[in-house]
Amino acid sequence: MIESWLTFAWVGIVGFAVFMYVLMDGFDLGIGILYPLAPTEEDRDTMMNSVAPIWDFNETWLILGGAGLFAAFPIAYAVVLPAMYLPLLVMLIALIFRGVAFEFRFKARTRQYWWNRSFFLGSLLATFAQGVMLGSFIQGIPVEGRNYAGGMLHWLTPFSLFCGLSLVGGYALLGATWLIWRTSGRLQDWCYRMAERLLVIVLISVAAVSLWTPLIEPAIAQRWFSMPNLLFLSPVPIVTALLAFALWRSLENGREAMPFVLSMALFGLSYLGLAISLWPNLIPPSVTVWQAAAPPETQVFLLVGMAFLIPAILGYTAYSYWVFRGKVTGAFGYH
Repeated sequence: MIESWLTFAWVGIVGFAVFMYVLMDGFDLGIGILYPLAPTEEDRDTMMNSVAPIWDFNETWLILGGAGLFAAFPIAYAVVLPAMYLPLLVMLIALIFRGVAFEFRFKARTRQYWWNRSFFLGSLLATFAQGVMLGSFIQGIPVEGRNYAGGMLHWLTPFSLFCGLSLVGGYALLGATWLIWRTSGRLQDWCYRMAERLLVIVLISVAAVSLWTPLIEPAIAQRWFSMPNLLFLSPVPIVTALLAFALWRSLENGREAMPFVLSMALFGLSYLGLAISLWPNLIPPSVTVWQAAAPPETQVFLLVGMAFLIPAILGYTAYSYWVFRGKVTGAFGYH
């Protein structure tokens, strides 16, 4: 019983870290995706300045999630990483280029356009790679014993590529709504228009992935569409539709902070739907969280450290966002 609760606690920790990364780094990756479409170079300055003080510690959640997976679920770590080597490598290289662009763009005099491209391409490729890995994870990873049993390109399927494109649209929506909250004037008006278009793209993508996923795995279809599960789980798509309508109305009414909050809530419900589809498998479709878990002694030892680490990260994150809480202008940053 204690072992089950320990494993469940670690599922919550790793899941929370991944979700926080999706939200926190999602909107600044989205800003990079929107970057070349901005009306002027001054607007691009404003876009980059809106995340310049906070982008680097947003990625702390990615490190925390990866470290938690390695420590608490070593079998999953040993299987998932070999299955995703190529998209994972693309993501890491893209994040490096993007990080360098943050530091060098404002210092460049004659080659600034190269750093603009690095910021855009780094954001786009990192997002697309994350979506591809998500799609490959959903469709299942072949396992033999405790080892990965697939090929180098097992992740390369129409479903995973579609998930990559879908996440690009989702992160761009987060980025646009963040900029609505943090900017004003011409750039804010442009972001309102972009957010409305992106919302349509995201809703089409969510619907397509939601219908495609049960076709991939019969067990997922059984979970969602059998009785009485259909009655119990029907609030998830209904609330998602209501949230999407509320987001659309908030954009139409010129709200500033609410579109960003509702966009994060939309991601939260999508994350919940994914968890419902895959639970209790940590390596779909066959390895459960309990089969992949580390020994209880290891989980307890690491849990003590997490009890201090997670509140510290949350506190520092909250303080940083409080310090940089105003509107941002291109030349002067936050004020």
